Amino acid sequence: MENFKNYQFYYSLTSNINQPIILLLHGFTCDCQDFNPIISLLSKNYCCLAVDLPGHGETRVIGDESCYNMSNTAQALIHLLDDLQIGKCLLLGYSMGGRLALYMTLHFPERFEKVVLESASPGLKTEKERSHRLEADSQIAQKLENSNIKDFLFNWYDRPLFKSLKNSPNFDKLIETRLANNPLELAKSLRNMGTGNQPSLWEKLPQNQIPILLLAGEYDDKFTTINTEIASLCPAANLEIVPKAGHNIHFENIDKFVALVRQFYD
Repeated sequence: MENFKNYQFYYSLTSNINQPIILLLHGFTCDCQDFNPIISLLSKNYCCLAVDLPGHGETRVIGDESCYNMSNTAQALIHLLDDLQIGKCLLLGYSMGGRLALYMTLHFPERFEKVVLESASPGLKTEKERSHRLEADSQIAQKLENSNIKDFLFNWYDRPLFKSLKNSPNFDKLIETRLANNPLELAKSLRNMGTGNQPSLWEKLPQNQIPILLLAGEYDDKFTTINTEIASLCPAANLEIVPKAGHNIHFENIDKFVALVRQFYD
C-alpha cells in the first residue's frame, strides 16, 4: 500500500456534515465539479463529498504510478474518510468512478450503507481480455501524451459509447470543463485505473450484501448488458434502465437520475 501522504486530495464538502454523507467518484477525464448540478439538487438532504481522483482536477500524487491504480486509490480514499472522521457513508460512482466504487464496496463493505453505480462494470473476466484492453489503454495514453488535450477530448467523446451525449445541446460546455485536466496525469490514470489494469470483480459479486442500485442508460447497450448480468449475479443489486440517456446519465437525464438516487438512498 502506498503511503496516504502520497495523495493530496482535492475535494468539495457541501452542506451539513450531520446529514447523510454521499462520497461521489467521477469518471475518466472529469473532476469533482462534474457532480455540481447533482449536488445542488441533493444538498438539501445530503452532505456531498466529491473528490478529484488521481490524475484528475487538482488532486496531486507524490508517489510513483502505482498510486494511480485501483487498490491503492481505494485505500487512500478510505484514509481520507478516516481523516474527515466519516465512519460510514453512502457511495456513488460514475463510469471509472463506478468501477472504483464497486471495488471499494466489495473490499470495504463495513464503510458503505448503500451504493449507486452509474454505467459501471466489474472489469473484464479473462486474462486475455485484460491483456488486449491494457494494450489499447496504453495506446490511448500515448496519444494523450502526444496530442492537444482538446483534440483528444473530441476524439474520446467521438466513440459510439458517447453518441447520445455528443448530441446534447450542452456538449461543448462539458468539453470546456474537461480542458483543465493535465494530459500527462490523465495518461497515468488510464494506464493504471483503466479497465485493462482493473482486477476482475465478477467472482466477488454473489457475496456482496450491500444494497446496490445499478443505473444504465437506455441508449447504452453495452452497459445495459453488463449491468443486467451484474444484477443476475448479485442478489443485493437492482437495475434501473434510465430513459432518454446513454452512458452519462447524470448529464443527459439529471431529473430522473436524481429522483432514482433519492428514492434509493431514502
